[in-house]
Amino acid sequence: MATISATSATFRSSLKPSTKINEMIGKTSVTVSWAKNGFPCFRVSCAAKPETVQKVCEIVRKQLALPAESEVTPESKFSALGADSLDTVEIVMGLEEEFGISVEEESSENITTVQEAADLIEKLVQKKVEA
Repeated sequence: MATISATSATFRSSLKPSTKINEMIGKTSVTVSWAKNGFPCFRVSCAAKPETVQKVCEIVRKQLALPAESEVTPESKFSALGADSLDTVEIVMGLEEEFGISVEEESSENITTVQEAADLIEKLVQKKVEA
């Protein structure tokens, strides 16, 4: 069991080494996992801007021809929305075109949710700006 607040995380020993905890704190994503040696590994990253998430939702909805009333949220999995592997490739292509980025094949294989896509876009746009 874990308790996460805006400033701290408390863990009890009942967690198994493979347990992962994801919690959104403001715009920060905190991921905790356990290494094989039993030590916790923390990854903290900023979540994508709301406007990026919204644009990804629109592109996913359009690409999958979803009705306007269908719910697409940051947590929505492409597969749960009816996307197959070809649909996912086409979604990534649409994102590349919309945001003027290029997504490497190995990165695109790890995108399963709207939030993951938006976070990757933010990262790639930032790299492009810094280059």
